[in-house]
Amino acid sequence: MKLNLRGRPVLMLALMLSVSLTANAQSTSALNGSWQSQEGDTKTVLLFQDNYFTQSVFTPNEFIMTFGGPYSVENNTIKIHVEFNSANAEEVGKQLASNYSINGNSLQLALNNKSVSLQRTGDGSAPLDGVWQITGRMQEGKVAPIHQTGTRKTLKMLTGGRFQWFAIDPATKMFSGTGGGTYSFVNGKYTENIELFSRDNKRVGASLSFDGKLENGEWHHSGLSSAGASIYEVWGRVE
Repeated sequence: MKLNLRGRPVLMLALMLSVSLTANAQSTSALNGSWQSQEGDTKTVLLFQDNYFTQSVFTPNEFIMTFGGPYSVENNTIKIHVEFNSANAEEVGKQLASNYSINGNSLQLALNNKSVSLQRTGDGSAPLDGVWQITGRMQEGKVAPIHQTGTRKTLKMLTGGRFQWFAIDPATKMFSGTGGGTYSFVNGKYTENIELFSRDNKRVGASLSFDGKLENGEWHHSGLSSAGASIYEVWGRVE
């Protein structure tokens, strides 16, 4: 499928024709990490981690689209259950099925009888790599739990040296925003380098640093938000 967004053709890589699978690609863990292709200044980035998938398309000057959701591999087929789509809300709730192949660090997809190749830019084995959901926030000097109600949620996905957060509501098909780029976590310092931001592209190119630690399976991070507000948040892995 090819969408035309703002006069720009965009390949929707999750809607693919069949190709034969290689033996090492028959589990979701083989896909874990970040994958990228680039045409001119347009980047297409795919993230796979812990049975969750996202695809984002952007340039240095423009956020174009993102979509994603949980995925599984069954009978030589990858199946994606779409939880959000910034370009087409009608895709939310649908299941997209596709075959694929991995050869070394190259992920081969087939779209409209055309082979598309993405290169692995990082695996999903770092300590912070995972899909996270905020569970607590500092209030009056104490960490207070956040009680999730309804179906709206904000997730943050880290894998292969890249991060992406997205605020969505699968039940109402609402997409509220996303941001992403590269990250590092060294000596208790977590740093994000922003490459895409759906709400305000002027934030692209900025770097944000936080104090961070893993404690009892939870990720604590504190510092200043992109808006300059002081934060202390606790995030738990999405199982």
